[in-house]
Amino acid sequence: MLNLDNMFRSDEKALDVAAMRNKVINQNIANVNTPGYKRSEVKFEEYLQAAGKNISDVDASVEKDLSIVEGRIDGNNVVIDKEMAELAKNTIRYNAMIRQVSSKMERIKSVLR
Repeated sequence: MLNLDNMFRSDEKALDVAAMRNKVINQNIANVNTPGYKRSEVKFEEYLQAAGKNISDVDASVEKDLSIVEGRIDGNNVVIDKEMAELAKNTIRYNAMIRQVSSKMERIKSVLR
């Protein structure tokens, strides 16, 4: 018997993390000129490597980056070029995952016909 829940669990988790990362990056971009703002980042891949291959057991977390950006006197550490590059990378990753899920669904539909 085909267990669809298990089949899509890792896809769901990966898409949730990508959506979370998108939100965090957009918050960083929105606060690029806010004095004292510290950028946030989503930690997931590091936890996944430590946990092994079972993606379902790993939760993402949002952590503050307390590093200092040279040349900024306002205490803000957002570098807009870096954030825009991360946003583009995350968007590409998200779209690839959507295509993967869509492909799985097409295979299931063809088996059920």
